[in-house]
Amino acid sequence: MSTAWIHEFPSLGSDQLSLLRRSIDGVFRTFTRNHGETLELMFMPLRDFLIATEKLLTQSPWPLVMAALAALAWLASRSIKITLSVLLTLAAIGFMGMWEDTMKTMAMIFVATVVSLAVGLPIGILMSRSDRFQRVVNPALDVMQTMPSFVYLIPVVMLLGIGRVPGLIAVVIYAIPPVIRFTNLGIRLVDKDLLEAADAFGSSAWQKMRMVQLPLSLPTIMAGVNQTIMLSLAMVVIASMIGVQGLGQPVLKAISNQYFTMGVLNGLAIVGIAILLDRVSQAYGKRLQKHLEVVHG
Repeated sequence: MSTAWIHEFPSLGSDQLSLLRRSIDGVFRTFTRNHGETLELMFMPLRDFLIATEKLLTQSPWPLVMAALAALAWLASRSIKITLSVLLTLAAIGFMGMWEDTMKTMAMIFVATVVSLAVGLPIGILMSRSDRFQRVVNPALDVMQTMPSFVYLIPVVMLLGIGRVPGLIAVVIYAIPPVIRFTNLGIRLVDKDLLEAADAFGSSAWQKMRMVQLPLSLPTIMAGVNQTIMLSLAMVVIASMIGVQGLGQPVLKAISNQYFTMGVLNGLAIVGIAILLDRVSQAYGKRLQKHLEVVHG
């Protein structure tokens, strides 16, 4: 019996597939030519915010920046160990000559996290209030989390070219799903008895959300913020391919020119920043959890 059919699969002919691809690419290019300038104007405030943050971190005296970051670490964690780790890591980064690139990376992570929260929190809240909306958004989040990170760069570059803003948008798209999912999850996990008690006191839907659901879901939301920060840092390195400044560009240069030491040192700086951001955000989430347990215990 012939088994040739095993190796055959019905598909579009090469000519039809090529025509389909060219048609889609043509539509995308036409849209870019017609609306590219409008899109750039829309994202100008985002560009200004990123540039202002970069200037603040790179042009301020390094002792002042170190003191400010250490103070933020202390306020978030209340841990001398974590605060000292922040100071020592930043001092080592500066000693190795990577201060400016590190500050540019920190600026990108900060702005990407702020944008992710500004967009992701409302979407997560809407998902928690509507099962239908959740069913619509979940497949999109699945695609965003499973799509290879390099693929995000293609449409962004075609629409906005190369530079800070396209890189920032790619970072946000890659990093925003966790904060959306964890916000939805945290609100849905709030004890129903507490919501019934709020209803008994005549609370409106907004009052329940603001006074009960959001405060009680903060530890879960913070876990999402932690993941968003980590994904932002991972994507910043990849986004260096389209002009995002920071620690990713020396790594890319080291790969292209086989500069082993440069690659290792900048890679270690990225690892150090990732560990610090992870520890600080986790410590803050644990403090929130303990505070809520005391308040509602």
